[in-house]
Amino acid sequence: MTFDLAHLQTWIGRSVRVDDVATPVPLQALTATLDRDDPPAPGQPIPPLWHWLYFLPLHRQSEIGADGHPARGGFLPPVPLPRRMWAGSRLEFRAPVLAGQALSRSSRIGDVRLKEGRSGPLVFVKVQHEISADGRLAIAEEHDIVYRELAVAGEPAPVGVAAPDNAQWTRRIAPDDVLLFRYSALTFNGHRIHYDRRYVTEVEGYPGLIVHGPLIATLLVDVLRRERPDARVQRFSFTAKSPLFDLHAFDVCGRFDSDRHVALWARNHEGALAMQASAELA
Repeated sequence: MTFDLAHLQTWIGRSVRVDDVATPVPLQALTATLDRDDPPAPGQPIPPLWHWLYFLPLHRQSEIGADGHPARGGFLPPVPLPRRMWAGSRLEFRAPVLAGQALSRSSRIGDVRLKEGRSGPLVFVKVQHEISADGRLAIAEEHDIVYRELAVAGEPAPVGVAAPDNAQWTRRIAPDDVLLFRYSALTFNGHRIHYDRRYVTEVEGYPGLIVHGPLIATLLVDVLRRERPDARVQRFSFTAKSPLFDLHAFDVCGRFDSDRHVALWARNHEGALAMQASAELA
């Protein structure tokens, strides 16, 4: 496939702003989805990454593409590759976001790059977000999206890297289709790889439904919160290493490298690394 990279790079600098309110029902629903019973009360800080419950992609049904995502060529560049994944993020939490606050998010396309991977071309799109609460900058985030070709029939799956074996705490997660549905509904995520088994197996060539990258990241922060309920996360970053499917349970793990630095990771049922993350505490 040939790319007009110069055309895709004309999207660099495009920006959009969305306003929202940190309403209570999504917070209560995600609390239940994570099997907790402590939703933030009005005026209390929402947990790290829970701002993803807001600024939802409210595109009209006629604007949705074949994969369930909005058709490309609007805010995001029209990358002509069928697979789209959230590859990672880097976040800095500068001020708390309180339940009930008025929110705004300013987003900008920061970069568009083409790389050659083992299975073909990869296009990386970097999106920069600034989230404000009651007019005060609260979160700065960089979001990496990667586009790639479909799997080739008969192609062997890449060999995974072994996950660390020195976790101080571990939580087992059973990612059934109810969990995936609830998170898709909460984030208004129409991407069919998370709920449409026929599509994900027959069209995109995966063995099962894919666990959302941001859900895995949220579970990693959640396991830290369970270990240190009063910890305040100042910075958090994650990189997706290999997909997790609803076919097997997986583990979210962590350890303290120091009083302020926490290593976090998800490992699949075979012990391979699925997501690598780190948190810096205030």
